[in-house]
Amino acid sequence: MADGRIALTAHLLRRAGFGATREELEEAAARDYEAVVEDLLHPERFPEVDEDVMGRYFGWDITTLGAAPWLYRMANTRRPLQEKMALFWHHVFATAYSKSEHPVTLNRQIDTFRRVGMSDLPTILLELSRDPAMIFWLDNNENHRGEPNENYGRELLELFSMGVGNYTEQDLKMAARAFTGWTFTQPIPLYPHGHYQSSFVYDPEAHDDSEKSFLGETGRLTGEDIIDIIARQPATPRFIARHLYNFFVADEPQVPAWSVEPPRDPDAIDAMTAAYFESGFEMRSVLRVLFNSDSFKNARHRKVKSPAELVTGILKLVGTHRFPQPGFEAYAEATKMMGQELLNPPTVEGWHTGKEWIDGGTLNERVNFAVNEVAPDKPGVQSFIAGLTSGKTSLPPDEMVERSLDLAGPVAVGKETRAGLTRFAETSGGLSFATEEESSLSTAKAARMLQLVVASREYQLA
Repeated sequence: MADGRIALTAHLLRRAGFGATREELEEAAARDYEAVVEDLLHPERFPEVDEDVMGRYFGWDITTLGAAPWLYRMANTRRPLQEKMALFWHHVFATAYSKSEHPVTLNRQIDTFRRVGMSDLPTILLELSRDPAMIFWLDNNENHRGEPNENYGRELLELFSMGVGNYTEQDLKMAARAFTGWTFTQPIPLYPHGHYQSSFVYDPEAHDDSEKSFLGETGRLTGEDIIDIIARQPATPRFIARHLYNFFVADEPQVPAWSVEPPRDPDAIDAMTAAYFESGFEMRSVLRVLFNSDSFKNARHRKVKSPAELVTGILKLVGTHRFPQPGFEAYAEATKMMGQELLNPPTVEGWHTGKEWIDGGTLNERVNFAVNEVAPDKPGVQSFIAGLTSGKTSLPPDEMVERSLDLAGPVAVGKETRAGLTRFAETSGGLSFATEEESSLSTAKAARMLQLVVASREYQLA
């Protein structure tokens, strides 16, 4: 049976990051849980992944390729919550290569999410509203005085902050007018010059400076005013808190249902909402309340891992790609085949999560990927095998199962899965390292046991 502190810490590091090696897990579990949470909430305490090293060894232009370098960051960062929040905001504020075809701006947007992802919500929304990738994605560069384009104003209210039912169509129109003139510089054409950044531009000639009424407030409102008003609305933290709950705690229905289906844990939403207002709209404070709550601590195995979480978790388990190596692009392709193409979400709603990550095709991809990565020669698998016996020369079948589940997660499994693992362990006769021949056979058996664990239904759950 897994130690309670180990299991709780593993749960935190899976949800607030992308899992941990056994060494990392035991080191974290030796500390107070609240102290581990504080380190996660303060990424500035730890060094960043060196992008120069990534570029040199991979041969990548980091500014123009996004998904593979980002997955490498996820697997190797010492700032896991910073990357996890970047992934969270990328899902909520979905912006895709399918329209922009300009990876420089998409990568810059992810950098922005890293930089401000745990700051206050007005800052986050202001940075988003000035982001060239978002401006182009939702056509705000075509939003001019006298000819408003309502795309950004609509999604800002519907999907990015408040949710359906908390504003009127007139509010939407006023928001769109407030953001007129918010555009970007046209970057130098890709060919033959290469990739260049774009930057935010405010065009006063295109801005509608007339009086507007929005959510009960009237004046010559600007985009900044709209964001400040949104941040003060009671509906805003409740909507963002439900996104956080769905991402970090337990699977909720998809966003379009939220206006008619209540949250599964209203008390958790209330607690995060209170933290939001008490802290001056700060996301770090909301996350602190979330991760220290009983709602979070007791929500183990109630979320289907996203493809990015599954792939990076497996990489940490098997211990490969701790240093840049050629071929890492295959892992970005793997998440794509499982239904999550990073930097290219399918719609402005982001990805449908929970059970919708799983169908006949994607489940097959997920299981095959996990099993194929678990090979006896990989350092993490070798450490797993060494940890099974912990200096013993043999391990009976029941201990082989229990210890394997502990070292692979810990992973809590149901009766059916446990029975299947036990059958394999009993049929194989447990492990013995008394002779060279037995050691060779036992190494293969242990690796096969780990493959069965990562292929289980329960391993697909975070």
